[in-house]
Amino acid sequence: MAVMPLEMAPAGMPANAASSVTERRLHPALVITVALFFLWGMANNLNDILIAQFRKAFTLSDFGTSFVQQVFYLGYFLFAIPASMMLRRYGYKAGIVTGLLLYGGGALLFYPAALASAYQLFLAALFVIAAGLAFLETSANPLMTEFGDPATAARRLNWAQAANPLGAITGILIGRNFILSGIEHDERTLATMGEAARSAFYKAEVQAVATPYVVIAIVVLLFAAAAALVSFPGSSTHGGHDGQTGSFRDILRRPRVVGAMAAQFFYVGAQVGLWSFTIRYAQANVGMAERSGADALFVSLLLFSTGRFLGTALMARVPPVRLLAIFAAVSLALAIVAGTIGGRIGLYAMVSASFFMSIQFPTIFALGVEGLGSLRRVGSSLIIMTIIGGAALTALMGLVSDLAGIATAMLVPAFGFAVVMAFAIWCIRTREADQFRELS
Repeated sequence: MAVMPLEMAPAGMPANAASSVTERRLHPALVITVALFFLWGMANNLNDILIAQFRKAFTLSDFGTSFVQQVFYLGYFLFAIPASMMLRRYGYKAGIVTGLLLYGGGALLFYPAALASAYQLFLAALFVIAAGLAFLETSANPLMTEFGDPATAARRLNWAQAANPLGAITGILIGRNFILSGIEHDERTLATMGEAARSAFYKAEVQAVATPYVVIAIVVLLFAAAAALVSFPGSSTHGGHDGQTGSFRDILRRPRVVGAMAAQFFYVGAQVGLWSFTIRYAQANVGMAERSGADALFVSLLLFSTGRFLGTALMARVPPVRLLAIFAAVSLALAIVAGTIGGRIGLYAMVSASFFMSIQFPTIFALGVEGLGSLRRVGSSLIIMTIIGGAALTALMGLVSDLAGIATAMLVPAFGFAVVMAFAIWCIRTREADQFRELS
């Protein structure tokens, strides 16, 4: 069903009545859009469980497990621009339905991958899921900025993103309770096991991931069916050409967008790296079991969710860009503690950093697309592409961990937070300079 724009309201209908009709028609789209943040939060943080599980099931090094995130975020990188092209031609609905179908299809591929006990097939399935998430994030982030007043876009996007850590927490709970077995054999125990017993252990660990992902696939495909039946902003019977024009060259001439791309690259790399290696850090530095490490990750996500709600509320009093600078600075300090002190203090610092990471992604995104107008969807796709930082920095952390230890690897996300802080400070100074020129 097409959205009825106000200027096309029936003759005699008051403007406020037409607005009310339009808002009611968009309520289902708003609910589905917010749910998307939950769904991809769940997928992203299940990867943190998969890293621990695959390290055990396939006897991988830290760098070897980093391929989970490398392949995942490569999917984001490669499909962000095709997603943007689809949005510009066909509108938000097409992008969201396509993304959900790819997400559900990739999750279903976990079943044959488990039967084959092949790490490469799991990576292929994760790539398909990530391709779907690229469509969803390229659609949902700018869509939330179009549901209301552009002046409150950063707050609105942060509120919608509050569903993301709830999905992340759900993913960790699913992984902890239905994927991680709690059985951890050291090398000596494995060496004394018979070949049949050892093979059965590895097979059981691999197949543990299949059922949760099949259930997720069913839920996601049901959302795809629901999205296909409702109207979205920018949808029309004539496609998605609703004034969203402009080229990538136009976008790259805007320093704010380029700065947001750099900040998002390093922020996502820092966030993904910290969470990907939380369980490993807890095992290596504190001597925790894998499920206890998963509990530390769970606490991280609770803090992240709390920080998202409190941080968004603070934006009513503190400008989002200033809050971004403060939160990035604290995250930087905590990551340095995790990388230099280690032990329980380092783990506590690492977990605490999640509270201050909470508002960074949506605030960077909102600052990047601010004032873009018809270039918003193009700018959105370029910022989503920079999520490839999750692959790059996680791979670097895995390499540093293998060479110098997991604690030292935490200095990699520390550098990422430094870049975010620098971007926020630059935005503050740019705005102050603009205001000074206006007063002059």
